[in-house]
Amino acid sequence: MRFVTIRLEEQEVAAVVTSKGALPVFRINQWKGTAWKTELYDLICAEQVPGLTAWYNAGGKEELERIPGVVPADEAVYAPLYRNPPRIFGIGLNYVDHAGDLGENAPVGFPGSFYKPASCIVGPGDDVCIPALPEAQKTTGEAELGIILGKKCKFIDEEHWMDYIVGYTTILDMTEESILRQNPRFLTLVKGFDTFFSFGPQLVTPDEVDDVLQLEVQTVHNGEVHAKNIVNNMSHKPARLVSLVSHLQGWLPGDILSTGTPRAVHIEDGDTIECRIHGPNGFFMEPLVNPVVDLKLCKPADDPHQNGQ
Repeated sequence: MRFVTIRLEEQEVAAVVTSKGALPVFRINQWKGTAWKTELYDLICAEQVPGLTAWYNAGGKEELERIPGVVPADEAVYAPLYRNPPRIFGIGLNYVDHAGDLGENAPVGFPGSFYKPASCIVGPGDDVCIPALPEAQKTTGEAELGIILGKKCKFIDEEHWMDYIVGYTTILDMTEESILRQNPRFLTLVKGFDTFFSFGPQLVTPDEVDDVLQLEVQTVHNGEVHAKNIVNNMSHKPARLVSLVSHLQGWLPGDILSTGTPRAVHIEDGDTIECRIHGPNGFFMEPLVNPVVDLKLCKPADDPHQNGQ
């Protein structure tokens, strides 16, 4: 099953992906008399996604095609899956190739890690903005597999990690690398600029993914594949990451785990940055694509993030 969040009548509402487009969950409620939560974060926190998935797989997929109110795929405007996750937990240098890009060795024992604030979040199609600071001379974009937690939990064994997740998604994580190279202690700063975290458009439930280790993550720059690698080549694989963090501090519903990139790419004004995730037997997630704007080239009045906009 696949969920999206779409902009509809000045609201951002959860919808289910159908063959015709995106059907808002509130339309399902109207048709069936159900009371599913109508925003995706609320669905996750109420632990309703597994119930909806069970219905979907037991005939609901066909029933959805008869429910009125679908937003056609070519008219749907995607928002981020949700805007206020409790935590965004990022993993750094999780592929050996990426560590080499920065002239570093891949961490051993524990993964490289960082947090990002929710204020970073943008959605599919939104501008990724290179900071106006004159020191910001090399911003990079990184495609990553995202894992979304579905339950409050602590002390998870690796073999049970999938019991606590609600789905997977595509992520673009940005870094202001030129500032980071001045001092590695600047990591939180260079990860935390506005627009430096895009995720969506789809949340794909775990039952659709036969083997997460066989998924291929691609960083795509201006339509060309810049780098790709499969999850099985991570130094710290999803089971290890979910279990480890659960022992360090636990997980909350809606927490996002960004698992690391096969390789970052330098982005500039006018570029597009994209995350594609593919798997065996024709599996793919809807790509996540964002245009790039360099705020140093904008007049102050042109900056969409001025005056709280």
